[in-house]
Amino acid sequence: PVVTQFELSLAPGVKVSQIMNLNKDLARALLVESVRIVDVIPGKPVIGLEIPNAEREMISLKEILASDVFAKSDSVLTMGLGKDINGLPVIANLSKMPHLLVAGATGMGKSVGINAIILSVLYKAKPDEVRMIMIDPKIVELACYADIPHLLTPVVTDMNQAASALWWCVNEMERRYSLLAKFGVRNIEGFNDKLKKAKNKGTPLLDPSFNANTAEEGETAAELEKLPLIMLVIDEYADMLGALAQEDRAKAKRVEALIVRLAQKARAAGIHLIIATQRPSVDVITGLIKSNVPTRIAFKVSSKVDSRTILDQGGAEQLLGMGDMLYMTPGISHLTRVHGAFVDDDEITRVVDFLRKNSQPNYIDGILNAHGESADSHEGSNSSGVTGELDALYDEAVQIVTSSRRASISSLQRRMRIGYNRAARIIEDMEASGVVSTMNSAGNRQVLAPEPINHDE
Repeated sequence: PVVTQFELSLAPGVKVSQIMNLNKDLARALLVESVRIVDVIPGKPVIGLEIPNAEREMISLKEILASDVFAKSDSVLTMGLGKDINGLPVIANLSKMPHLLVAGATGMGKSVGINAIILSVLYKAKPDEVRMIMIDPKIVELACYADIPHLLTPVVTDMNQAASALWWCVNEMERRYSLLAKFGVRNIEGFNDKLKKAKNKGTPLLDPSFNANTAEEGETAAELEKLPLIMLVIDEYADMLGALAQEDRAKAKRVEALIVRLAQKARAAGIHLIIATQRPSVDVITGLIKSNVPTRIAFKVSSKVDSRTILDQGGAEQLLGMGDMLYMTPGISHLTRVHGAFVDDDEITRVVDFLRKNSQPNYIDGILNAHGESADSHEGSNSSGVTGELDALYDEAVQIVTSSRRASISSLQRRMRIGYNRAARIIEDMEASGVVSTMNSAGNRQVLAPEPINHDE
């Protein structure tokens, strides 16, 4: 659609290294913008010479979403990327990646690529299957997705709130791992499958943290619900770190450590990252991030050094721009050249309006002021959290717990009419504040704070 690949056989005795640096000379001789030399074409004893077409084909996202290969993909995290040099649709499965790094210079199609990925997932997944957290330091890039039903929280534009959202993701990851361990399954798919089978048999799975000894009379364990996949999109990673570092360099380091923790562990818990940046320098895309995010997409960059930072090899500096990308998948040594699918603002608006019209967002309270004490102590920091803010219902919850002398998540759920996640976070905050003890081997917590004084007596 965009370039033509010529396959050339080398004369006996001629090494590939002798011609790899001739791309600029060849481009000049052929009167084209750039020429990319492919040193290995799998299964063929030839090299490839990729030359831009005189007329460039526009690839629409609609073509990719309507293709058989996209329709036949079972995963709700299927992403339509574009077409390869043979004109065949290229799709990818985020759940198998399990995280994605996207980088490229300004104006080379990175934002359009991110929009195509998000729309592909919205096209495949229902709100109860995939939930999203979007972090947008530029404020305007992801604003169009405000109030869609898939969001866990409004689009995050404040970087302190972004740090809190990352704390929440880490805490949610640990909570999910705890659930998986208690039910003897290895990943979120196994848990949801077990949940479905139990419900079909008429014996739904119940909250394992419920303790009958500390529960109130008539109180029963809450029924567990299906865990959705979580897709965390960070549109400009370098900007986010830069904004946090201006305020507090230590906080930026802690946030970077959270990203690494999520990249290392979050796959089995069903949390997947998409990290985009237009500044592919080694201080932003560190070795730790690269080692834990093996799937990468590089749009056109300004130099071979930038290309090596993203892909560990050159090539991205020879791309044509306007959505032209190199796609690197784990376990495959060669890069796939993909011409990105284009989606304009009107198409995004129509899709988003349709979603808003058919369903309301169901935000989870507390994500933007998540308490990071447990994660901070894990990192060896003395800080009491990113924001230090507690849940709006925290004081009321403390009064209920100290009055009833029962520190039970299910009790808080029932008495305050709140969800499991929020009740669990309030109990964790009470533990951090010394109101209740840590959970003992029997799963009980002791209420350490005294009973509230009754002024009516």
